[in-house]
Amino acid sequence: MSEAALTRTSRSPLWWLPGGALLRVGRWHLGVPVLTTWVFAVLLVVVRARRIPDVWFAGVDGKLAVLTLGLTVGGLLVWAWSDPSGRRSLLDRRWHPAARSFQRNHMAVVGAWIVFAAYLLAVLAPLLAPYGPNVQGDLLQVRLLAPSGSHPLGTDHLARDVLSRLLYGARVSLSIGFIAVAISASLGTVVGAVAGYFGGWVDSVLMRTVDVVISFPRLILLITIIAVFEPSIFLIVAVLGLTQWPGTARLVRGEVLSLREREFIQAAEALGFARARILARHLIPNALVPVIVAATLGIGNTIVLEAGLSFLGLGVQPPTPSWGTMVADGRNYLLTGEWWLSTFPGLAIVLVVVAFNLMGDGLRDALDPRMRKG
Repeated sequence: MSEAALTRTSRSPLWWLPGGALLRVGRWHLGVPVLTTWVFAVLLVVVRARRIPDVWFAGVDGKLAVLTLGLTVGGLLVWAWSDPSGRRSLLDRRWHPAARSFQRNHMAVVGAWIVFAAYLLAVLAPLLAPYGPNVQGDLLQVRLLAPSGSHPLGTDHLARDVLSRLLYGARVSLSIGFIAVAISASLGTVVGAVAGYFGGWVDSVLMRTVDVVISFPRLILLITIIAVFEPSIFLIVAVLGLTQWPGTARLVRGEVLSLREREFIQAAEALGFARARILARHLIPNALVPVIVAATLGIGNTIVLEAGLSFLGLGVQPPTPSWGTMVADGRNYLLTGEWWLSTFPGLAIVLVVVAFNLMGDGLRDALDPRMRKG
């Protein structure tokens, strides 16, 4: 679009809304989600205005939800007004080639926006949920109600609102996936970098440790550990995080073995830099590309694994909601016609996992120069 056309269209109030500048320059795949997010946040402020003070004083979760809502509304407005032309956004044509390649992959962009929306809804659960996650209605009148106006996704066998439990369950499932993968990625990166850089007996010891951890059947190991100890969210996060790092360690070790022969590493060694500095400042940052891709794909796998453990009764314990426990609670009612109990949390798991996989594939193609398009 020409500068004259931009000047004419910029007079419209619509272009001053968040995402409007991106729409004006033809970036619909970015402008539409940004504008939709802002409109959704404004509507939530209007609809839940009376509820916001109560949520704020309800605890840390409530304060986080209110702050997130305020930052979404105000932050996007400030960003839009400080960038009226839409030409200084992060995904500008002059930005990094990897970002341009990623935004050309429309399925990856869709996956990224679904992931963002899932985490946003999870954080805003105290404001969005029509009822508390464990609030029970009248067991005679509200139990096992089909989706309706008062309960958009129906109620369960204890007369609890399925939509509210789905939103609060997203906080548990998504948090477990993110934190567990962060633990495994951090541990695997350190182990792989140390093994690849130092080599010798250090490499042998660390890699044999990796082989030992990989040799254990993972699901059986998880079930055994969680069955021996009392199941809790902390234990599940720790176990999932400490059993996934060997794959990351192998990826990082391979990258470091290649990087340590490069000229900039040899120059750093010749200048007398400490090995710890070379690892932290030069090797690990340049080996993070496969880690980012593996972590993105690993979050989806971790969510599925946590859901499986919860389905078996070894995950998050009642009454705390998670998507896996919701599927498990509804499995006995599928044949009696109450399909919504397991269907909606099951669809949420599928949608989020597919979105993570699409985003991971897009990051892999964008960050790998050999697969990058443009």
